[in-house]
Amino acid sequence: MEAGMKYNLSEISELIRDRRTITPEHYSDRVVHDEIIKNVLNSGIWAPSHGMTQPWFFKVFKGDARLRMSEFMSALYRNLTPAEKFMQSKFDKIKSRPELSSVVIAICMRRDEQQKILEIEEIEAVACAVQNVMLHSVGYGLGTFWSTPKLCYTDEMKEFLGLGAADRCLGLLYMGYPKADWPKSHRKPLEYVSEWITE
Repeated sequence: MEAGMKYNLSEISELIRDRRTITPEHYSDRVVHDEIIKNVLNSGIWAPSHGMTQPWFFKVFKGDARLRMSEFMSALYRNLTPAEKFMQSKFDKIKSRPELSSVVIAICMRRDEQQKILEIEEIEAVACAVQNVMLHSVGYGLGTFWSTPKLCYTDEMKEFLGLGAADRCLGLLYMGYPKADWPKSHRKPLEYVSEWITE
């Protein structure tokens, strides 16, 4: 590590670039232990939070609770989808993914009672928390998949999770150990997604 550096920046950069979306279909049956789940969620709570409202809340589904999530999500899809738009393949995927994951974490945003911070800023804070969790997961060799089907934004999902009227579910984070090699990826070069204004 270079003199004057507080952390090994090359390792941090490599960790960030190594994060991948890995879906439950590619997880092994190796169990993610509770201590690891707690460690990665603890990284989540250190995300930035305007007004220190700390709006993130994580509902962790393990063991048989994953099956309850599976049954609920698949039934909700069937109930809310018009017959002409119902897709059996989508139903099967919604039903199987909790079962294929070692753990499913419902990503929630809980509003403070005063609602002094704009909702969009609270959602942004939760998104930062999820990124922290996903990055820490990479360090353990864990695959993660932040799934945000429309079903997550329904009142039925709020009720299932025991959320308040002003709260939101912002998706499900599936987690497990990949059963294959870590996937590769790429991004557009910085010059395509940035503009520098100097005057």
